[in-house]
Amino acid sequence: QVHVVESGGGSVQAGGSLTLSCIVSGSITRVASMGWYRQAPGMQREEVAGITSGGSTNYADSVKGRFTISRDNAKNTIYLQMNNLRPEDTAVYYCNADVLTPDMLYEYLHWGQGTQVTVSS
Repeated sequence: QVHVVESGGGSVQAGGSLTLSCIVSGSITRVASMGWYRQAPGMQREEVAGITSGGSTNYADSVKGRFTISRDNAKNTIYLQMNNLRPEDTAVYYCNADVLTPDMLYEYLHWGQGTQVTVSS
């Protein structure tokens, strides 16, 4: 069984910062790509940032220059440093991970339960 757990959400004022963490645990052979998505009320879930096991990253245009994704492969953990937060960043932030487990031939995408980020103006 694989567990994906996010932490670090909270409430901040516009211009503030937060750091989210996501740890993958369980019966794991390998964790490949990981990423952050977000979903605001009444909106579709959108990709925020992604990172491969080799450290290559990608970002949504709306967060480039403000958010930084990083990874600690030894801990199966990724982080999302969010600076200069805006009210429109308010959403539930979800982590996902492509995980290969001993009983599978291919990686399977696992999702966390999400963590709320609220930015007030």
